[in-house]
Amino acid sequence: MAKDEVKLMGDQRTFKLNPQVKAYTLRDVGFTKSKNGSFTLIRPLYGESPYVAVFQLKMTVGADLASMKMSITDRSGLKAVNIFKDEKNVKEVEQFNYLIENFMERDILLVVS
Repeated sequence: MAKDEVKLMGDQRTFKLNPQVKAYTLRDVGFTKSKNGSFTLIRPLYGESPYVAVFQLKMTVGADLASMKMSITDRSGLKAVNIFKDEKNVKEVEQFNYLIENFMERDILLVVS
């Protein structure tokens, strides 16, 4: 897998950073620019209430807009989790898919497989 491709634990798809991605597009969807120039996004994945979110989507895009990291973590943000294996996480998976579709519409991500 290339440095611009990511496969999440439990997901069948492989995501790739769109070569057409622009820095202003990343900022438009909520990414923040860090001191080293990379772009970071942390979004809670919640079923009923954003105040009790159990999972988070974490994405980092390199300053050169050529590398990407993405993971779904627990509330603390330290441990990667598989939200796809448990049927009680249906709403979280639905919200994750909504975010991914938005990123694809905005030319941030592509689905490789």
